[in-house]
Amino acid sequence: MASSTTPPGIAAAPRHVPEHIHRRRWAILSVLMLSLLIVVLDNSILNVAMKTIATPAPVGLGATQSQLEWAINSYTLVFAGLLFTSGLLGDRLGRKKVLIFGLLVFGAGSVLAAFAGSPGQLVAFRAVMGLGGAFVMPSTLAVLMNVFERDEQPKAIGIWAGGVGLAIAIGPIAGGLLLDHFWWGSVFLVNVPIVLVALVAMVLLVPDSKNPLPGKLDPVGVLLSVVGLVLLVYGIIKGGQLADFTDPQVFGTVLGGVLVLVGFVLYEKRIDHPSLDINLFRKPAFSAAVGAIALVFFALMGVTFFGVFYIQSVRGYTPLQAGLLILPLAGAQMIFAPRARHVVDRFGSRAVCTVGMLLVAATLAGFLLLDTGTPIWVMEVLFFVQGTGMAHIMPPVTVSVMQSLPREKAGSGSAINNTFRQVGGTLGVAVLGSLLSTVYRDGIEGTLNSVPGLPDGARHAAGESIEATLGLARRLGPAGRPLIDEANAAFVHAMHVTALASAAVALLGAVVVAAFLPGKMGTGTRGTDRAEQEQAGARA
Repeated sequence: MASSTTPPGIAAAPRHVPEHIHRRRWAILSVLMLSLLIVVLDNSILNVAMKTIATPAPVGLGATQSQLEWAINSYTLVFAGLLFTSGLLGDRLGRKKVLIFGLLVFGAGSVLAAFAGSPGQLVAFRAVMGLGGAFVMPSTLAVLMNVFERDEQPKAIGIWAGGVGLAIAIGPIAGGLLLDHFWWGSVFLVNVPIVLVALVAMVLLVPDSKNPLPGKLDPVGVLLSVVGLVLLVYGIIKGGQLADFTDPQVFGTVLGGVLVLVGFVLYEKRIDHPSLDINLFRKPAFSAAVGAIALVFFALMGVTFFGVFYIQSVRGYTPLQAGLLILPLAGAQMIFAPRARHVVDRFGSRAVCTVGMLLVAATLAGFLLLDTGTPIWVMEVLFFVQGTGMAHIMPPVTVSVMQSLPREKAGSGSAINNTFRQVGGTLGVAVLGSLLSTVYRDGIEGTLNSVPGLPDGARHAAGESIEATLGLARRLGPAGRPLIDEANAAFVHAMHVTALASAAVALLGAVVVAAFLPGKMGTGTRGTDRAEQEQAGARA
């Protein structure tokens, strides 16, 4: 029977979801959102915990700047590198099975990370969590597409995406509450009860599904992509740690990473079952959209990284207060992202996304206004405007990615969207974190050289991050008070330089989307839908 919205003479698309699954679709969506919440929540919690983890034992682990970067990047590298493979395994083995496996691995990694005895162990266990997360996130969307009919999928996906914004918003607050009452490992251990609830609900409610024609696996491509990214990011982080990007170890590692990634691209172009279809990038709109995603997360992850240290180390706020202060960034995204489609309908994705990028660039440059005594409301306004800009970037570019592909490649488009977001964020932390570390070391080095009786090794370690310098100042007692002021001044200067670099990246993103993203949509989409209806009617 045709629906009321179907044009006369054209049959409605047939229903594909069994009735017993259709009846519990919203309960299934709740379980999927709970699984997604764990993955996103953990990363946002970690942001406010970095300062505590950098504090020397017994409060933290005494992690250096580069170790903190690796605690973030070990997760995202494994996550991004395995997204395509986990999607193919879900198609082949069953998406419910893959989801359960991912949750089990994520929960085990969380327990191990909570009781890590050194920064190196934390980095390794975060990689285990990334392995679990890589099997969770793509599968949640794949299951969603199989339990909702086509007419309800946009609404369901909107709610699913809203869960991401909610996790970003509550993560820092939850992390702050935990750190105010428990030890640093509690920010990882909190995942365990959520994982257990999600597992029970998934076994009881979520149906399994497979692709009847699953694609082949691409183990060589996956290996090349992961090795290339690890070498590239390791070289960048090492350069910041040594404050010398011309060092042979740094230059050789970065060059090796680039060469492996070039080999990955060439290999993917030659095989008939690539993890990443390189031919998709021949479409300017597609390339511009995924490029914009990577660039905006490059800038955003970098500013989040140094913003936490500014709030806690320089301004002296507690982890909970830091979480609350970051809330405007996530709150603006939750408010405006669901409404962005109305603005896009009126002005077109190119105009909306370009203005969004310019807003992000302006707020990043606005960090130059922040000093050791700037009223904190200035930062709150910058965060809110930045979140508003982000809310008007991600929906248009995601739509552009999906509309650049035929419908049968929607899964590939979703995987590419997530991969470039993760890789962009990873490189943002690595590059901008290294820049922050290098500029900070240059600013504090003279002061550290003037400290009498300080061994060279201790002097080098104290110059790697503001937390390391403040730790030395505390050990020196009253004699270390001048060092605190110098450390704060050096960090603010390094933050300004890094913010300007982030703003330049966002401006580059604005140029890319202004040049290549499509403008206002015409009737092409309606025409496509009508053609599909006609085909459905003919089949019926």
